[in-house]
Amino acid sequence: MPSLYSNPYYVSYLVVRVLMSLTTTTLAVAVGWHVYQATGNPFDLAMVALVQVLPTWLLFIVSGWVSDHLSRRLVIQVCLAINAAVFVALSVSMSDGHFDTHWVLLLLFVYGCARAFYFPAMQSVLPVIVSKQELSRAVSNASTIWTMAMTAGPLIGGFLLGWLDFGVYWLLVGLMLAGLVGASLMPMMKSEQKAGRSLKGLTLGISFVWRNPLVLPSISLDLFIIIAASVMTLLPIYAADILNLGPEGLGLLRAMPALGSVICGFLIERYGYGKFAGKSLFMALFGFALSVSVFAFSETLWLSLLALFFYGATDMVSVIIRSSITHMATPDHLRGRVNAVNALFIVSSNELGDFRAGMVAGLLGAVPTVALGAACAFVVVLVGYWRSPELRQLARVEDITEDS
Repeated sequence: MPSLYSNPYYVSYLVVRVLMSLTTTTLAVAVGWHVYQATGNPFDLAMVALVQVLPTWLLFIVSGWVSDHLSRRLVIQVCLAINAAVFVALSVSMSDGHFDTHWVLLLLFVYGCARAFYFPAMQSVLPVIVSKQELSRAVSNASTIWTMAMTAGPLIGGFLLGWLDFGVYWLLVGLMLAGLVGASLMPMMKSEQKAGRSLKGLTLGISFVWRNPLVLPSISLDLFIIIAASVMTLLPIYAADILNLGPEGLGLLRAMPALGSVICGFLIERYGYGKFAGKSLFMALFGFALSVSVFAFSETLWLSLLALFFYGATDMVSVIIRSSITHMATPDHLRGRVNAVNALFIVSSNELGDFRAGMVAGLLGAVPTVALGAACAFVVVLVGYWRSPELRQLARVEDITEDS
């Protein structure tokens, strides 16, 4: 079997994803730390999450249609250019250490708009540039490489934050410019359309996801369990107030979920995830809820790091299985619109999870918030297992056929 790295389009795809991952994670560390240090209010962390997810809610129908009707490479390039401009504005406005939080939130909203178009375009690339026989292996490999960047991002970002402070945003500008170069090496990738430019054509992605007995449950489970139990936005509070760490320690905390994901991804790429994909998915979700419950009450660094490690490892199993299901089941002429719906679920889960955590932590405190989230996550797993028989009984992802 030929190596995936012999495919130049696949390599350029990886380069862009890695650079975007490094950017996203470094931005999360920097903005979370700077905003919390400036205000000391968990509600502001919730607002940072909210303004980034709002564009995905508002634009997901349009962004999917654009990805299916325009060159996906062009869409990606425009989004990366907008991100670079946003980071320049952040660098200039925050350079003296005094900044208007409202201006930062506005810039993050623009960043969220670019991400709303970037995600469905980028998610639609992989099934076009590799064969169906290579797709499952490519998903596992790409997810692992992507998560390696997410491992490096928070760790490097934390140290750079301690060293460069507000100058770290100029680094993000450079990463986006490098991403533009990588994107220029990708194919144009404009799909052949079966539907005209009508309202029905805009909403085909929604109807496809709604009637598919595998895609809808898999992405819904991810949505609800992350909304219920996400802990990432509370890490600055755990670092500063519970574990008594500095920005370098925060970077280490943020890196542990990604490290767990990387190791798990390598194991899945080599050995697979078992003979029964559906049961493996539910076991991983149960492990995710368990890791959150351990992290909630930990007051020692090593136990917190271990819990976050398994938090990321179990999430990687879910990511690989869920992504493989969506790729296998979706015809090419709908990939942009289906991935826009998928983006709505994924981004909503991450940002709404952060928003929920910040809001509840402002009322109850960080530890009760995480403990309550863990309890809700166990409920999500049990209800999902009961209500999704087709997903529960799924054996091999490779046997899924496209539903057009």
